[in-house]
Amino acid sequence: MSLSDIPLRTLADAPTTLGELAPGKAVLIVNVASRCGLTPQYSGLVKLQEEYGTRGFTVVGMPCNQFAGQEPGTAEEIQEFCSTTYGVDFPLLAKADVNGPDRHPLYAELTRTSDGDGEAGDVQWNFEKFLVDREGQVVARFRPGTAPEDPAITSAVEKLL
Repeated sequence: MSLSDIPLRTLADAPTTLGELAPGKAVLIVNVASRCGLTPQYSGLVKLQEEYGTRGFTVVGMPCNQFAGQEPGTAEEIQEFCSTTYGVDFPLLAKADVNGPDRHPLYAELTRTSDGDGEAGDVQWNFEKFLVDREGQVVARFRPGTAPEDPAITSAVEKLL
């Protein structure tokens, strides 16, 4: 099964897939949280969406509460926080686990990808990023400390567009 075909649910609990959310687009998939020291990365994700969205790119966020309980809110609370605090207008998925026995199937596939140091496996923390090309293949993995505006991310996105 391609990443594009894995069943997902939107934050509003509607069924979807990456293929439906971002047909033919490059995608940066990020596990997000509202109460994390890295939460300000939402600003950079919004900037990426603004800069590259019209060129065949989108950010997709998946809220996750696995890291120190930093995403405890309901879907409505998460949506309200993201839109009013950061102006998030990219797609948000339903809250899900990214590690462990209940890991979402999307993340079961994503975590097979190595980062720049050759390390694959579990997501380390909130705001880990996976870049997927237009064909649904993971082409890069960026650990949480890599800001969305980092040249490593922007240059990788530009290569796909």
